[in-house]
Amino acid sequence: MSPIVQKSGLSVVGLLVAGGCLAGPAVTAQAAPAAITPAGSVHTDRDGRADKNGRADRRAERRVGIEYQAQPNFYYCGPAATRIALSALGKALPQDEVAKKLGTTEAGTDSALDTTRVLNELTGGGYRTTEIPDPVAKPEQVDRLRSDVVAALDRGRPVVANIKGTAVDTAGNPHSYEGGHYLTLVGYRDGGDLVRIADPAAPEGEYWMTLEKVANWIAERGYSS
Repeated sequence: MSPIVQKSGLSVVGLLVAGGCLAGPAVTAQAAPAAITPAGSVHTDRDGRADKNGRADRRAERRVGIEYQAQPNFYYCGPAATRIALSALGKALPQDEVAKKLGTTEAGTDSALDTTRVLNELTGGGYRTTEIPDPVAKPEQVDRLRSDVVAALDRGRPVVANIKGTAVDTAGNPHSYEGGHYLTLVGYRDGGDLVRIADPAAPEGEYWMTLEKVANWIAERGYSS
């Protein structure tokens, strides 16, 4: 049985580690939904995706249009992140409805297997779950994440990631989710070396982070792309 499946069957305490959203003030401060950014308002693109050998074009960038919403309580990070992804695909359901489909409880959302299942159910398929089972992402796992993020976003499909721990964005701001968290990858630049994150628990809503840091944030968990 894979690590991501093992975690999804843990006790209530284990579920908070596997996929929940209990992360302290950074999450609980978001008691009310933030202002919504209309879908399509942040779309940019630049020509060129790869050279003739298939290597990422470092000029390439993309941001998909989303409708951002903050999570309304401490355990809705999974529904909120999934709903942000769905908004780019014309499926912006209420967070409560997404939570029911995910099986979210006050213990959180079990794993990326659930976000993949619901994204496929509501969009007709195409999403898959990828695990990073190691404590620190290996170079090939970082490369796989970059390839998956670029491919998904080039098709207009945001990526939902299950993360845990603390990471610092490009502005120098730390984001700490020691109890686990879900967020949505909605853009990239520099050929995928930098990733735009829509974080349903962050006061600023969206921020940039290096892809390597995101990969290590996902370590021991997984993502839907």
